[in-house]
Amino acid sequence: MKISVLGTGDVGQTLAKKLIESGHEVMIGTRDVDETLARKSIRHGNPPFSEWYESNKDVKLGTFQESATFGEIVINATNGANSLNALDLAGEETLAGKILIDLSNPLDYSKGMPPSLLEGLNNTNSLGEEIQKEFPQAKVVKTFNTMWCGLMVNPGMLDGGNHINYISGNDNNAKARVKDLLKEFGWKEENLIDLGDISAARATESVLPIWVRLLGVIGNGAFNFKIVK
Repeated sequence: MKISVLGTGDVGQTLAKKLIESGHEVMIGTRDVDETLARKSIRHGNPPFSEWYESNKDVKLGTFQESATFGEIVINATNGANSLNALDLAGEETLAGKILIDLSNPLDYSKGMPPSLLEGLNNTNSLGEEIQKEFPQAKVVKTFNTMWCGLMVNPGMLDGGNHINYISGNDNNAKARVKDLLKEFGWKEENLIDLGDISAARATESVLPIWVRLLGVIGNGAFNFKIVK
């Protein structure tokens, strides 16, 4: 399958590499290809994108619009504060009819750490809902936004994979296809919890404040939540 990954950060890189390993064709999307390749900054101890790209040449690279055009499924792995703008650049007509997997969170770092949720995208609204409103013909599915990217693609690294991942969206067929993709990563059916329509993104995005606090206590992102009945 051809899959677009919008975003060249840690999350986008991790997903793109896993998808290639799983046999998919992948194009990673960015705002400005030349600027992205010219970056020398190091994030979270990882090398610049250009070094990662040099080691992952099976991944194609293009603009947001080129990548979204390429993919049968589009994954939004951009910074939540910039996601709507990035998707605008991808193009409403380009995204129409496609499954749009949204991993982003509306985090506000304007007052430093820990972040809060952006005003207007909390409590009675969410970024997932805003994306669905702005791109009504896309089939938005919210998932993976409550965990570290390393765990997204390798759930078995913790407790044999016995921990939870939420999924929500308005289109049941789209959610079923996304579940199939997640199972390729090793997620078990019983640990994929369907919370209903896209309004459930209000709840999963609200997990981030406690997740960030726990990250500070635990010291790394290799943790997740599970339900005990």
